[in-house]
Amino acid sequence: MEKLSLILWRERELLGLLLYKLEVEQMVLANARSHWLMRAAQEVESVLELLRETEVLRAVAADEAAAASGLSSRPSLRALAESVDEPWRSILIDHRDAFVKMTAEVEALADTNRDLITSGYRAAREALLTIGDATDSYSPDGSAVVSAPARRLVDRRL
Repeated sequence: MEKLSLILWRERELLGLLLYKLEVEQMVLANARSHWLMRAAQEVESVLELLRETEVLRAVAADEAAAASGLSSRPSLRALAESVDEPWRSILIDHRDAFVKMTAEVEALADTNRDLITSGYRAAREALLTIGDATDSYSPDGSAVVSAPARRLVDRRL
């Protein structure tokens, strides 16, 4: 159980780091600091990779703990907690509750970041469409339907 608990603590630390990296990414997106976007996304991906590695370690440790408790492999954290005595029961329940809370926070941040990226993409696309010839739509055969170029007035004195 001690090995499993240590791995769960590591996973909680990584989830906290992921929350931080997602918030940084959100600030970059919200403030239109696109030159930092790739770096922020890479940092999020790095933490996700560490989480994936830690999940494998957790699965192995959970299977070992389950075998010691007489449970089948791949137990849920709740099932594992219910099969052990105190203090491990409280410790595992605490880990589970923290994971539920942190996972909801990660999902909310990821959804907001996705919305910000989508709205940024739309704004960039609309800006590009105002610059020159634009594809208005597509014909039934898949070819682009392009509108006539719009005349632009440019004050060259500026």
